[in-house]
Amino acid sequence: MAHPLIAVMNDETAFLQLMHDLLTGEGYRCIICKEGDKVYPLIKEQQPNLVILDIRMGTPETGWMVLELLRLDPATASIPVIVCSADTVFLRAKADALRDLNCDILEKPFDLDTLLEKVAAMLADANKREGPGGLLGRR
Repeated sequence: MAHPLIAVMNDETAFLQLMHDLLTGEGYRCIICKEGDKVYPLIKEQQPNLVILDIRMGTPETGWMVLELLRLDPATASIPVIVCSADTVFLRAKADALRDLNCDILEKPFDLDTLLEKVAAMLADANKREGPGGLLGRR
């Protein structure tokens, strides 16, 4: 069985490189994307097991629009998302709405162990919901 594929979407190159190195070092496969307009098509094409999405990519609306597109498309609606941002006021204000959209929240800056715990928990939960063969049976 292939290792889970995680898509990391953020507009900061250094953050993307750190995440790529961390996740691949933990045995995950990882794709990264910096351009907000390419995030949704990439996720739709690659069908990752989990998305880590900066909700404030580029403009304040970009990440939220990506999340809405993901949830409206049956092909991507069930992919779990960890929403991260340094805008803690926004994250806290939208916490209930984000959870209703099958998202977990991670405030920046964050501890790497906390991130890895959330990744493992989201993948395990998604795998349970998918049933026999599970989400990890994808790609």
